[in-house]
Amino acid sequence: MDLCDDDLLNFAEHGATPLPVAGDQGHVEHDGARIWYATYGSGPPVILLHGGLGHSGNWGYQVPVLVAAGRRVVLIDSRGHGRSTRDTRPFLYELMASDVLAVMDALHLDKAAMVGWSDGACVALVLAMQAPARIAGVFFFACNMDPSGTKPFVMKPIVERCLGRHAKDYADLSATPDQFKAFADAVGQMMKTQPNYSARELGEIRVPVAIVQSEDDEFIKLEHAQYLARSIPGADLILLQDVSHFAPLQRPALFNDVVLGFLGKVWPAA
Repeated sequence: MDLCDDDLLNFAEHGATPLPVAGDQGHVEHDGARIWYATYGSGPPVILLHGGLGHSGNWGYQVPVLVAAGRRVVLIDSRGHGRSTRDTRPFLYELMASDVLAVMDALHLDKAAMVGWSDGACVALVLAMQAPARIAGVFFFACNMDPSGTKPFVMKPIVERCLGRHAKDYADLSATPDQFKAFADAVGQMMKTQPNYSARELGEIRVPVAIVQSEDDEFIKLEHAQYLARSIPGADLILLQDVSHFAPLQRPALFNDVVLGFLGKVWPAA
């Protein structure tokens, strides 16, 4: 029976299912931070980029499925998140994108597909603009590319549960376990003011992109996802039913099927 955690009650209590044993893991020193990574399986590489305030463990329902499909899965904790550290500079999506390239260089990955969720989706699309030769395709789930794409914030119970889980995980994983509020405030400031890319800049993207939007997303406007799909040449728009911003946790089988379909088109396994 497929997992269904629509209200995130299970996630709030237990988190996502634990990650499998990594084939390799460690840190890459880059530009004032130590960036944590882990790899699983073999095959064409796919990098999973988590959302703001979360960490790579939130991909627990995706990693085994992708490995079984013949993929080398790479997880990266964004700077300041999870097991990665940060310096005192403000958060920037472009800085986090440069961290991903540093990990790719350390792992000798010339090219990879990107699956991004929320802030991770923005990082992935920044990479498509800045380093297209390194990017096989971008699965862009649940994010905006300018401030007009967001809905007014409402602290719904599902959001509160997710934030509570993030706070617990931060305390368990971070090198600064007592600084979640300062961390969350800094990430929140980034989200309020960034990203801010124009339709012209989006129109210059030349890698395959899927814009994936849930019908009940708590943060991102449907019309913004439609705008992104129109603005990025050749982009597909995929709408997910009966889920929200937290689809990878709510209904993993649904989400995983869409990810595998995208990867099969842009970065086929051997």
